[in-house]
Amino acid sequence: MSRGRKAFLWAIGAILVSSLGIFLGLSFFRNYQLRPIVLRGAVIKEDDDPTKQSPIMDVDISEANGLATADTKSNFVGDFTIPLLRGVGQNESVTLRFLHPDYVPLDLTQLVSNKLIIVHLVPIRKETEEAKVQPDHPVIAVANVRIRYSTESTTQDNIGTGVKTFQVQNVGNILCQNSTPCSPDGKWKATINSESLDAGEGSVFRNARVSCIAGPCPFTKIDYDGYSEGGRYIKVSVRNWSDTTTFLFQAEVFRPQISDIVRMTYPIILGTSLDFTLPPTAVGPSVEAELNGENIIFPLGPIPVLSWADCNVSVAKNQAKFYRCELSSGYRFR
Repeated sequence: MSRGRKAFLWAIGAILVSSLGIFLGLSFFRNYQLRPIVLRGAVIKEDDDPTKQSPIMDVDISEANGLATADTKSNFVGDFTIPLLRGVGQNESVTLRFLHPDYVPLDLTQLVSNKLIIVHLVPIRKETEEAKVQPDHPVIAVANVRIRYSTESTTQDNIGTGVKTFQVQNVGNILCQNSTPCSPDGKWKATINSESLDAGEGSVFRNARVSCIAGPCPFTKIDYDGYSEGGRYIKVSVRNWSDTTTFLFQAEVFRPQISDIVRMTYPIILGTSLDFTLPPTAVGPSVEAELNGENIIFPLGPIPVLSWADCNVSVAKNQAKFYRCELSSGYRFR
């Protein structure tokens, strides 16, 4: 075969390989563009105080123009994901609709992107109902709220509860750009904050738990677990890659001696929200509170029901329970 013929065949082969590469590249790019996009975000209560921006559960979320494959609901920490139809691409306009009976409905129109969606819903202030309150039906004051429960522990005495709230301040949707700390996927700028508790000389912490009680909780992660094993000193570090969040750090204080199995703890009250946690060993929990000066005990079953608040509970993998209650209309904390 002559040198010229070989060169010609090599040129034809190179053109074919190049064309095949372009075809495969275009096919991949087209399939990439047409792959379904899933929007993710968090629904929280609108409030100027970040500690009162509690997550909202059971918000009905849909796409108003039928561009989503299914409707969804927010979970205990306000987290939601909504998958869009195949073919809906970046920078296309979608309208997400958020509905909850206790909050003002919201239609949020924005361009499709991979940014985290933080939705603030405004509580419905039933001014007309408040205006109709008769002198013989005043607002009922709820005071001195405490949580009573029992454990099977009989070797150590629970002498109290260590409680702290702390914030992890951050601004969401800022690209990390190879700086640290970042979100777990390396995409967003993050902040890490730590908090610790000291049980005191001769005492140790047990049944420690950490829960997010305000802000976009789904976009946080415990970076360092220095509390699960207990001890005199316990510590936790939390990574946050969205807006400012608030955490509840709580544990029982034990001293070695014969113990009373009845335990008592106190909730965190922020605005109209009440949050508390119970350890995995807790049984027979109840809420004690003064309503207009009268002390009343409210047992808590598997489904928490209070006459003066709407409550939800989430159970962790270790069976610890996280309770969040929203005060009903006609009541106020004092």
